[in-house]
Amino acid sequence: MLREIVFDTETTGFDPHQGDKLVEIGAIELINHIPTGKTYHQYINPLREVPEEAFKIHGLSTEFLQNYPRFSEIAKDFLNFVGDDGILVAHNASFDMNFVNYELKHNGFDTLINHEVVDTLEIAKSKFPGARNNLDALCKRFNIDNSKRTKHGALLDAELLAEVYLELLGGAEPSMDLSSENKEVKNQEEQNIFEKKYLKPRNFNLTDDEQKTHEEFLKNKITNAIWNN
Repeated sequence: MLREIVFDTETTGFDPHQGDKLVEIGAIELINHIPTGKTYHQYINPLREVPEEAFKIHGLSTEFLQNYPRFSEIAKDFLNFVGDDGILVAHNASFDMNFVNYELKHNGFDTLINHEVVDTLEIAKSKFPGARNNLDALCKRFNIDNSKRTKHGALLDAELLAEVYLELLGGAEPSMDLSSENKEVKNQEEQNIFEKKYLKPRNFNLTDDEQKTHEEFLKNKITNAIWNN
């Protein structure tokens, strides 16, 4: 069983060593490249002001975040979701991993340095050298609907990235979408393919002359009829 955790983060800036902090983590679980429906999402109080430049990207203000838990309070839940066997998948993975491992280390938790990490940006660069390979560009390339992405959001971006990731691997299987509605439609379509269709019987009312002509035809024109054997 292949278990992968596709995740994304939002932050106050670019460098945790310069005092920047995580403000959001979003992640979804894949088993054998198929979403299981299990997700992790958490806003985080960075215990500092959110710069205007960062706010313009993700829309998470200092006031909005001040009532959410600190990283030290959510770290265990995040680590439990990742698990010991989770392969981590992220776009420009070094950025996200640097922040997560910095926060884990400075809050007394084990880091994720022993986990395998897949960087979808590196995969995209190798497949499409010289092209734009940010998340929006890849969604456009693979016809993935990202219309809800008016600002960066960790969980939405993780969901979009999962679709991009599967396309980068060679294309999503039809079984990727496990919503109950789509399963019901798919099952109905499969049933219709193999279901025998019987037409309703039609009744023909013959006139007396038509009935007489038919009987004479059967008697005089057809020999050795199977219904006489």
